[in-house]
Amino acid sequence: MARCDEGYLCEVCGRDVAVVTDSDLYLRFVLGEVPLERLHCQPERHLRCNPGLAQYIVDPAFEPLAVPGDFGKAGLDPAFVRAEEARVSAGYRRLLAIPTLGLSVPEYPLHVTPDGELP
Repeated sequence: MARCDEGYLCEVCGRDVAVVTDSDLYLRFVLGEVPLERLHCQPERHLRCNPGLAQYIVDPAFEPLAVPGDFGKAGLDPAFVRAEEARVSAGYRRLLAIPTLGLSVPEYPLHVTPDGELP
């Protein structure tokens, strides 16, 4: 079955990723980690099915997620964790806003300033 016929299935749990606001793929796109021309051929996951990234979302709309072990943010450098929380949380807020912004897909990504700061 063609991907367009089956929707976007999570490669981890196998369930449909029904909304953009729950999409790990689109969060990574918003953050600039996935280029537009690769968006259609990258695997999809629910945000919570990618805990390595989701642990950095700090927002009242997202229930915190803890990752045990070496890749959990609790054991990482605090400055790195703060920077990742700021970056990923800004991307998540953009992801939440997308349905109301009236943007085309190429306009979804956040733009980073020359000094590496997010708007």
